[in-house]
Amino acid sequence: MKLVELSSFGLDGLTYRERERPSAGPGQVLLHMRSASLNYHDLVTIMGVNPRLPLPVIPLSDGCGEVLEVGDGVTGVAPGDLVVTRFFQDWHAGGPTRERLARVPGDTVDGCMTEYAVFDATAVSHVPEHLSDLEAATLPCAGLTAWRAIVIEGGVTAGDTVLLLGTGGVSIFALQFAKLLGAEVIITSSSDEKLERAAGLGADHLINYRRREDWHHEVQKLTGGRGVDHVVEVGGAGTFEKSLKCLRIGGHVSVIGVLSGHSNVVPIARIMAANARVKGITVGSEEHFDGMCRAIALHRMRPVVGEVLGFEDLRAAFDLMQEGGHFGKICLDLD
Repeated sequence: MKLVELSSFGLDGLTYRERERPSAGPGQVLLHMRSASLNYHDLVTIMGVNPRLPLPVIPLSDGCGEVLEVGDGVTGVAPGDLVVTRFFQDWHAGGPTRERLARVPGDTVDGCMTEYAVFDATAVSHVPEHLSDLEAATLPCAGLTAWRAIVIEGGVTAGDTVLLLGTGGVSIFALQFAKLLGAEVIITSSSDEKLERAAGLGADHLINYRRREDWHHEVQKLTGGRGVDHVVEVGGAGTFEKSLKCLRIGGHVSVIGVLSGHSNVVPIARIMAANARVKGITVGSEEHFDGMCRAIALHRMRPVVGEVLGFEDLRAAFDLMQEGGHFGKICLDLD
């Protein structure tokens, strides 16, 4: 079987290899991988954000595959089922703990950039039947992160106002979930074309932050000076303070991304003055995933697949991610 292996940190460390096809052991499933999706987490992992990560490792956390074999003792999953890998292999329910967050495909264990893969049967999940395998592959990280930010931690309800930064995978999922709940959505982008596409998904207010560097003032204007109820903060150090300036008193910020930097001076006085609830979000549990899938199935929601590349195009896919030219999710057709 063919696969990609990260043998050293950096995109030049991605190497195509051949191995014998594995078999499912007790409690495991063998998947024929059909598709995968890229996340910013995959990129920073490959670039060596954790230099102690043991190498080599097969990259990519999120994939969708058909079950070919099940090992002894496996229940609830059968050959022929279409399943996705879960980002945190051992976080089934309850709150996050060090142990529950330890195993992540493409990071601490082998991931999805392979023709065939073996996972614990308890680390894969079924997906809504109306989704294609490419759409399903977008759910484990970006989809679930947005769901937890909007629904689990944010508690968004009808009539709330939500601010979303950018039009990447998490932000577009958050837009779709917020509109399902009846929220008003403000979204930012550097591209008018992307903003128009976001409007087609239901975004109520569009801000081009290239033309409006003081976009936080525009957000305040749009809300009549009240501020937004929720911010899905994917920018990081470069946008965090402006996001706080957009927030109403007692509002909620889901801190998810570090696209504009990892660290900066924390505006403690502004957090205090706003009585802000600031919550760090790292994906979610199996219980959260199942709830998200029920909602997606009920509303026949379809994830936004922006770009589809082939098995041999992993480097090009990461180049596209770094350029920021995509809308929604970048996916790979592994078949």
